[in-house]
Amino acid sequence: MNITERFLKYVSFETTSDESCEHTPSTKGQMVLARVLCDELKELGMQDVELDERGYLMATLPANTNDAKPVIGFIAHMDTSPDASGKDIHPRIVKNYQGGDIVLNEEKNIVLEAEKYPETSRYIGNDIIVTDGTTLLGADDKAGVAEIITAMEYLIQHPEIKHGKIRIGFTPDEEIGRGADWFDVKKFGADWAYTMDGGTIGELEYENFNAAGCKVIFHGINVHPGAAYKKMKNAMLLATEFAQALPRWETPAYTQGYEGFYHIVGMQGTVEEATLSYIVRDHDRLRFESKKRELQTLVEKINREYGEGTVEIELRDQYYNMLEKIQPVMHVVELAEKAMHEAGVTPKVQPIRGGTDGARLSFEGLPCPNIFAGGENFHSRFEYLPIQSMEKAMQVILKIIELC
Repeated sequence: MNITERFLKYVSFETTSDESCEHTPSTKGQMVLARVLCDELKELGMQDVELDERGYLMATLPANTNDAKPVIGFIAHMDTSPDASGKDIHPRIVKNYQGGDIVLNEEKNIVLEAEKYPETSRYIGNDIIVTDGTTLLGADDKAGVAEIITAMEYLIQHPEIKHGKIRIGFTPDEEIGRGADWFDVKKFGADWAYTMDGGTIGELEYENFNAAGCKVIFHGINVHPGAAYKKMKNAMLLATEFAQALPRWETPAYTQGYEGFYHIVGMQGTVEEATLSYIVRDHDRLRFESKKRELQTLVEKINREYGEGTVEIELRDQYYNMLEKIQPVMHVVELAEKAMHEAGVTPKVQPIRGGTDGARLSFEGLPCPNIFAGGENFHSRFEYLPIQSMEKAMQVILKIIELC
């Protein structure tokens, strides 16, 4: 099975994660895919293949040399983002893309417009996997899964390539910030690892957002509107007041580079109760803490104005910037850069405007920079994956192993 066939097989499984579920994995489809991958790894000849009850899958490719070499790991996640549907994905390959718009769904008039997505011009001459415009594609991160497994298959088929012990791991629920919750770093046993979870070809990242999740709950009082004078307290209006009080320019649509943001990702409400869900992000730890204080200050302000207990906040840190853990071991980044050059890829070292399992794993003692998986427009119905980028990612894995 080649890498494209493998990827297309994996995206046929619905593995959308669900933040509202407290179980791990948060959805049954993730475990279904994990079992399929477990069987595939055993069939390929991988050793120590273990799938636990929470959907964490690990395996080993034993060393084939007596030379002293470090144990390297490669990690990807199996779930897809709840930001867009991951059910009944219908991928299609645009062969030898020659630029311009791509009609994803003629019946529904859904078009991947080159003017809106100018990065498509970088892939002229490539074969591009697209959706039918009704779901995401799942390159984040099933491309990473396919790249890692295909690289392992290649090494098994080419024993003349000498390498040390290699560990691979696939996680559930990364997209809802829980991918590292039950990852056993000690059992994984790698000296360092790489998440194959970046986007555009060439991306190499060892800086990421500090991240928190936030839920703000507003408690109102419902009275018949005809008799509501000085009695009604509308929770939805309070939620609107709260949302509008946050800095309007500190949102994803107005920030870039190292700039952080408040991002509202959910709202539900009635007159009696309303809830706002946010993610809070910033690369700088001090600004990150300041953003969290701003949320708490707003809660206190509304409670002073409308009565204690009107609003409550649940604020939870999710992960931190891995930079401080990678800086002492920069050789792991330099190795990846060298591997990219040897694979014919120009490294694009940049901060992640997001996070990966590697961020938390780095703080748990497993340094874990992030390498491109090759896709574009993640979490979107306009997501696409140049096949050549996926193939290059797989080659980078092989070069890292060869260079160790």
